[in-house]
Formats: sequence, C-alpha cells, structure tokens
Amino acid sequence: MKRRPLYSRSGKLRRNDEAGLLPPAAPAIAHAEIPPAPTGPSFGERHRRYWQRVYRRHQGKLLVLGGVAMTLVILGAYDAIKGPSLGLTPSEFVEVVNGLADQRPQPPAPTAIAYANAIPSVVAIAGYDPEAYKELPPAPPDERRGIHYEVIGTGVVVEETGTILTNLHVVTGTPKIRVTFADGSEADATLIGSQPGNDLAVLQPSRIPFDLKPAIMSSASTLNPGDDVVAIGFPFGIGPSASAGVVSGLNRAFGEPGRQTLQNLIQFDASTNPGNSGGPLVNAAGEVVGIVTALMNPSGSRTFAGIAFAVTIDAAASAIGENPL
Repeated sequence: MKRRPLYSRSGKLRRNDEAGLLPPAAPAIAHAEIPPAPTGPSFGERHRRYWQRVYRRHQGKLLVLGGVAMTLVILGAYDAIKGPSLGLTPSEFVEVVNGLADQRPQPPAPTAIAYANAIPSVVAIAGYDPEAYKELPPAPPDERRGIHYEVIGTGVVVEETGTILTNLHVVTGTPKIRVTFADGSEADATLIGSQPGNDLAVLQPSRIPFDLKPAIMSSASTLNPGDDVVAIGFPFGIGPSASAGVVSGLNRAFGEPGRQTLQNLIQFDASTNPGNSGGPLVNAAGEVVGIVTALMNPSGSRTFAGIAFAVTIDAAASAIGENPL
C-alpha cells in the first residue's frame, strides 16, 4: 500500500484549508443594527436638582433653622469649655474690671517726665556765717548745719564747668555760700557775676561731681499762655519739690517797694514760696525756660497767692554770655 507523504516535497508548508483539513466557511449572517440607548441625567444629577428645588421653595425656613442650629452648637461648646460661673452682680463686675485696669502699667505723667529731666541740674543754696559757725560748741555736723546752715534758695547748673544761675537777692548779704548738688555732694561757691537789672547771680562752686549734668535751656520765645510748666526748688527749705502749673502771661513787669521793677517776665501759676527763688522754671520737656524770681501776694505775707514770676532764660543766659537757642 502506498503511504501518504507527511511533508511536501517542495519543502513548503501548506495551509490547512489548502490541504483540505478545515471545514468550509459558513455563510455570513447579517446582523440588525442596535440603536443607541437614550441619554438622560444621572442619579447624582437628579438628586442635586431635587435638593435645589427644595432649597428654593423653603429657603427662608432653612436659613432660620440653620442659624438656630449654629447658635445652639456655639452655646453648647461655650458651656463645655467655660469655667465655673463667678456669680458676680453688675456692680461687682464693674469693680473687678476697674481693678484689672488699675493694675495695668500706667505711663508717667508729663510733669513727672519734666521733673526727671531737670532735677539732676538743680542745687540747693544755703548761706552761713563762718565766724558764728566757729563759736558753736562741738556737735555733729548735721546739727550745726540745722542752726547756721539753712537753705535760702535754689539754683540750676547751666554749664559742664558747674556754673550756677540763681537770684541775686538769694545770695546778697550772705557771708558764705554753700551748694548741695543732686547727688548729695556739697561745695562752697563764689559769686562770679551778677545782673541786677534781672535779679540774677552767677555762682561757681569750688568742686563739682564727676557726673554733673547741666540743664538744657530753651528760649522763652517758644512759650505761649496755657503751656504747661513746672517750678522746681526748695520752698521753705523743703525739697527738692516740684509744683506744676501753666504759663499765665508773658512780657509782664513786677516790682516791690524798695526793689527795682523787673521787665519781660514770665507769669505762671505753679505754686512757689520763699526758697523757690533762683530755681528753674521748666517746660513739659524739662528744658529751662526761666529762673523763678518773685511771687505776688497783696497781703504781704510772702506766701503763694496764685501769681509768680520768672526771668526768661534768654535774659539769664546773657548774664553768662550764652544763647539758649
């Protein structure tokens, strides 16, 4: 029997269909065309549109209900975190608030600032008689000073060399002059100049503190009635003392019986008394604008009655050849 060859002699593979191994192809079947499904809003879109219609229909009610709910939530949170109630009455609450306000650091008063700026330059002036001092029996220095070493006026240091301005009537007739500086140190002083027309005297101490601070001067031309001023001195030997007031007037004239009339004075209402004479009158910045020189009291008691006068620092500076500007 003749065998069928497994391989073609031509060496090429034959396809199955050519070899007659596959069944004949089935006839093509025509398929009907399926129309696309109709499109429409999704479930989420329908849900959103529904709530929009509800909100538009009941907008006012929903806003009120939302506000009430939010308020209740806030109140509940506040009650949960607040501490125990103090149970204060309205008056007690006001008292507590005022007490807390009083505990806040308060800024210094303008007059306190002016005083602090000027006080390092203020000196106490005392007069004494060395002959009477020698005749005293031995005693502690402070006790002897209380009898023959009394404060008679005030002065202000205007130069780094220690030059002091004061009133001429303060040092007139005093055998010896003694000054006490702000740091408590003392020194004898000598009268080196005067200006009788303005009741001014210039003193030079024998020694000065190493950290002496001269005053800052400001022209009285910058003053106006109503400006704040502070008078610093040793009224009745007590001090240093500060008294605040305002400029009452400018270019005043004043004279007492037996004394020369002074011109171009600053009138002010800060309290002054004997012992303030020669002390500085300073503005709100602590700058010296005048030298306290007189007070007016129609009763003749030499105590303050609301009117005092100061020589302008412009005239006082001319006594030592300086311009305050």
